Amino acid sequence: MPDLSKITCIEDLRVIAQSRVPRMFYDYADSGAWTEGTYRANEADFRKIKFRQRVAVNMEGRSTRTTMIGQEVAMPVAIAPTGLTGMQHADGEILGARAAKAFGIPFTLSTMSICSLEDIAEHTDRHPFWFQLYVMRDRDFIERLIERAKAANVSALQLTLDLQILGQRHKDIKNGLTAPPKPTLRNLINLAGKPRWCLGMLGTKRRSFGNIVGHAKGVGDLSSLSSWTAEQFDPALSWADVEWIKKLWGGKLILKGVMDVEDARLAASSGADALIVSNHGGRQLDGAPSSIEALPAIAEAVGTEIEVWMDGGIRSGQDVLKARALGAQGTLIGRSFLYGLGAFGEAGVTRALQIIHKELDITMAFCGRTQIDEVDSSILLPGTF
Repeated sequence: MPDLSKITCIEDLRVIAQSRVPRMFYDYADSGAWTEGTYRANEADFRKIKFRQRVAVNMEGRSTRTTMIGQEVAMPVAIAPTGLTGMQHADGEILGARAAKAFGIPFTLSTMSICSLEDIAEHTDRHPFWFQLYVMRDRDFIERLIERAKAANVSALQLTLDLQILGQRHKDIKNGLTAPPKPTLRNLINLAGKPRWCLGMLGTKRRSFGNIVGHAKGVGDLSSLSSWTAEQFDPALSWADVEWIKKLWGGKLILKGVMDVEDARLAASSGADALIVSNHGGRQLDGAPSSIEALPAIAEAVGTEIEVWMDGGIRSGQDVLKARALGAQGTLIGRSFLYGLGAFGEAGVTRALQIIHKELDITMAFCGRTQIDEVDSSILLPGTF
């Protein structure tokens, strides 16, 4: 295990990840749609919110422990589903799931992951984890995917609602994103400067979409996989599909991608267990509000009917505390986790979680609270949120 004690913030991990991960995969994670205005706002809008610092308050006996959909968590944070995680670092999803298990928070596997459902179950001793599902035209494939999730001991299904069509990310087009990278001159030059990444990839057999190749009809190679995914995301997705998947799954259901109060009310009436206020990391509708800006109205509208979580722009424990204060029972981290993974593998993910937890714990104390479940908007400076 490397000594990461001098890594003091998520930004430290981001800088190292940028130097170690091939450009196309770093850019895939660290980009937004079109002008990237919403992507940048996800982070920037957190910085506008200020805390009320309290003094002469007993800070002993602090705890960040709480629950998310009834599951005990070490802090109100889960690892978000991120596509191509196994291209940030060899076997990335496995490493992330192991780090999350050890830390005591949930891990969510993406449909578009490199490691498969079965890989995660095998390498975490069948520890429960969450699985994110896209609605695709091939309903038979969805049914089989859900059955595989049940067999892998998935404890909650996270249904993404905001990717019926794909937002354009300019960097992916310019980089010619593929998994694994095509052996073009530009890619080979870039890979020559990433020896750690290359050695890791040489040592694993997981280099394609593990949940899809070998399981979806008519998908046998990367070229057909690319065309299949482009054709399969279903633009006709409706609340009737949510009901169908809820019945098919039969377990805890989380709806991801809600940004509007009207949609939040529909999510609450659907019988789902939680909704996630999320703009897909600013990767879909550029010009939409940030997640933290959208959160308060949604939490106020439906927070007593369904658990409200948020995802997007969290780069610190202070961001987690602000989200909690504005009504989020839980939060999810995507890029913060990927930066740690790309920088140092499993140890980097663990370090990212340690950093976020320490920042959350100390900031909560300075705001005069010792229990995360006691945090509300009264810890924030009026007029800044």
